[in-house]
Amino acid sequence: MAAVAFSLEPVPPFRLDLTTWALRRRTHNAVDRWDGRHWRRALASGNRVFELCVSQHDTRGPPRLDVVISGVRIGEHQRQEAEKALDRLLGVSIDLQPFYALAATDPRLARLADRFRGVKPVRFPGIFESLVNAIACQQLSLDAGIHLLNALTLRYGEAVGRGRAALRAFPSPVALADVSVEALRTLGFSRQKARALIELSGALARGTLDLEALAGRPDGSLRTELQSLRGIGRWSAEYTMLRGYGRLQQFPADDVGAWRGLQRWLRLRKPLDYGRAIAITRRWRPYAGFVYFHLLLGRLEHEGWIKGSKAGCGDSGSAADGAMP
Repeated sequence: MAAVAFSLEPVPPFRLDLTTWALRRRTHNAVDRWDGRHWRRALASGNRVFELCVSQHDTRGPPRLDVVISGVRIGEHQRQEAEKALDRLLGVSIDLQPFYALAATDPRLARLADRFRGVKPVRFPGIFESLVNAIACQQLSLDAGIHLLNALTLRYGEAVGRGRAALRAFPSPVALADVSVEALRTLGFSRQKARALIELSGALARGTLDLEALAGRPDGSLRTELQSLRGIGRWSAEYTMLRGYGRLQQFPADDVGAWRGLQRWLRLRKPLDYGRAIAITRRWRPYAGFVYFHLLLGRLEHEGWIKGSKAGCGDSGSAADGAMP
């Protein structure tokens, strides 16, 4: 396989470890792999698949990411595709100084932001992957949802590399458009989820649905359009608005896991619901969704998977239909 190496300089502060965990969410995620130093993912580019390998070795100075892309017939086009994908996946070019200024006005938020300083807002490479993640995780634990996504990728994703080190790209709509409901049920999907995935994939493969074209819609219109799709409820729509479209103002307020995180963090006695979660998170707009990522990291820290601190930031200047995935 051919390989191309280059580097990127994210807008500081930036920590690859925290940002990667916000994206992968669980240790058994087979799409986004992290070994403590390197984040790896396979990406499809046209009719080719290539591997991304990203590391951040020196975290004491201005942040720099070392990137290697590898695959068959890797060239300048794949490099450009990789840079574009990394900007979306890892929020490389996003300047969060306005968020830190907002956090400074709220002592409790300031402490949370300081603990995970360097995390960037993450997004899936495309809206399709975001919606499929939402569908898979509806009414399930995050652990179970990730297992479903792994099984789907293993069965229908294109591979790059060989042996145990091989990676598979997340399946394309074309790969899933003609799959049978029963085939998805053998992977663990319910009949309703299987139908939703196949209908969504078919519409995208035939060109009768353009999810990226919805990016300019106002929040309310976008939410309504997403909820018109089979199997997409309010939580799934808001989750996709945040993790797919990058709407950082959107806190997925139907998320039971997020309710628990908010309740624990704010030491609330009264149980939360959608209305109360919206009311509480309104004070952090336009970064309420970014607070959601911080709460996810807090949960992962509590479970012992990550360590939050200021060190190495490189700063030079289950839901109503899911479970906090």
